[in-house]
Amino acid sequence: MSLLIRVLGLTRTSLQSVLTKRDVPVRLISSSHTCYQEENNNIEDNNEDNNEDKKIDPSKDRRQIIPVETSIEYMLSNAYKQTYGDEFVWTKYRRNHIGQIPPRKTRKTCIRGGIISCGNPCPICRDEYLILDYRNVKLLEQFISIYTGEVLHYRKTGICQRRYKQLQVAVLKAKEYGTLTLDVPLRKYDYSEWYNEQKQI
Repeated sequence: MSLLIRVLGLTRTSLQSVLTKRDVPVRLISSSHTCYQEENNNIEDNNEDNNEDKKIDPSKDRRQIIPVETSIEYMLSNAYKQTYGDEFVWTKYRRNHIGQIPPRKTRKTCIRGGIISCGNPCPICRDEYLILDYRNVKLLEQFISIYTGEVLHYRKTGICQRRYKQLQVAVLKAKEYGTLTLDVPLRKYDYSEWYNEQKQI
């Protein structure tokens, strides 16, 4: 201590004030101590991750992968009938938006990092058991027009852009595999009034 005072030319009180600052290391840290600190930091990070998992609402967690077979069974179950009844999945869905005029495009995605990131997810994202796949024909038929055989626009159904792309791929794949066959009904028109007008002219 006295040697430091002589070399630096400081008084005892000024040297103590310098040593108490955090910028100046008071003692040397051994390599084993640093390893111990790194292990403690890793344990703390793991504890923080576990705490974050506990904070996540289980109803918004979509990280669990559900097989298509389970989704097909769900479409035929009583739970599905109690939830949706005889109506389509998207019939009663209304999107929350600012102002009176709804936006022209739906949101890009409802799920980010495996967790629902919005308060009002689209009809597909809000129900984890609705899986868009070419084998799940009963779900795909709800998003296809009976008059044209084309996929309904997202402005009508309200699904997000990501699910809309998945829907288009699933419908195209189902048509190629033959699991989805659509017969557009033939419309019969009554041309008698039109022909009468033509005859009078």
